[in-house]
Amino acid sequence: QVEVVESGGGLVQAGGSLRLSCTTSGLNFDRYAMAWFRQAPGKEREGVSCITDRSVTTYYEASVKGRFTISRNNAHNTLYLDINSLIPEDTAMYFCAAKKFFADFCSSSSEAYSYWGQGTQVTVSS
Repeated sequence: QVEVVESGGGLVQAGGSLRLSCTTSGLNFDRYAMAWFRQAPGKEREGVSCITDRSVTTYYEASVKGRFTISRNNAHNTLYLDINSLIPEDTAMYFCAAKKFFADFCSSSSEAYSYWGQGTQVTVSS
């Protein structure tokens, strides 16, 4: 049984930082591309960042480039998202997702991902 669990969200003031974590079990983590998505109230889910199975390639959505950093520790089956210079527009539920096929390619499409966590809420106050 595959489990994907996010943590690290919270309420933070604008300009602050957070580290989101995503731990997985039941899958060969180092054979999956991993991604972070987010969904704000009333908006569609959007791909924020992606990292390939061996960390060769990363992708960032334009609005987070330079502020967000994705990384992974394959030995610990864990994905991270370091978020700096938070702005109120970053307020959303953040989801971790795993993609098995073409794990050496990133994708910002949610349809490409097979396994999802329940999300962790990030709220940025102005």
